[in-house]
Amino acid sequence: MEPQLLHRVTGPVATVVLHHPARRNAMTAGMWRALPSLLDRLAADPAVRVLVLTGEGGTFCAGADLTGLRDSPEEAQGLAVEAEEALAAFPGPTLAAVRGYCVGGGAQLAAACDLRFAEEGARFGVTPARLGIVYPSSATRRLTALVGPATAKYLLFSGELIDTGRALRTGLVDEVLPAGALDARVAEFTAVLAARSRLTQAAAKEFADGRTDRDAHWTAQARASGDAAEGVAAFLERREPHFAWTPETPGRTTVTTPE
Repeated sequence: MEPQLLHRVTGPVATVVLHHPARRNAMTAGMWRALPSLLDRLAADPAVRVLVLTGEGGTFCAGADLTGLRDSPEEAQGLAVEAEEALAAFPGPTLAAVRGYCVGGGAQLAAACDLRFAEEGARFGVTPARLGIVYPSSATRRLTALVGPATAKYLLFSGELIDTGRALRTGLVDEVLPAGALDARVAEFTAVLAARSRLTQAAAKEFADGRTDRDAHWTAQARASGDAAEGVAAFLERREPHFAWTPETPGRTTVTTPE
């Protein structure tokens, strides 16, 4: 099978699979190009509430396919940045489910997700220093926001790989699961995310990602939706809430990261 992005939608959860097992799911130029349009289609599906990104088999992603970097590294990096930004701007919660190697472009994609769950034994690395590549400023800021300046510099300066224990301590991953437990935990947690308020999640995602000029917008959305009243009533009545708010325009939202 050719290198490609596979996807499936199961209830409210869309799963995108990086599929290039011959090269540990390394991202080809075609895969980078395909990701933004695939994300747009999934974002426009009203049934999709949560996105999971993972890799085929026992590896998340070993980076960019270096055969595509040889002739035009600048073009390849531009494609990676566009894909990363599209993933970061996905309107619903996104979760990277990581097994094995999550290196280079794979770490770039994982960091662009809202959350990262990893199986014990996974290895993480940001490796442009091994290739003489300038890591993009957007990806550097995103990595620094996750792990702090010291760890970001450690990873970027050295290109060394770290294990799940260090990744958890530094904030690069949110949960580490024993071997064989990742899929069940991802299914359990995405069900939780899908049951929660889309209004809360959308506003929180914008605020956490640096949009500080939208308080009035989200206050108006909350007032019009009635979701807070429904949430309080459901809590008092000991039932599951039925939140009514949905995005006005399904699809990608541009996220502005402060300089």
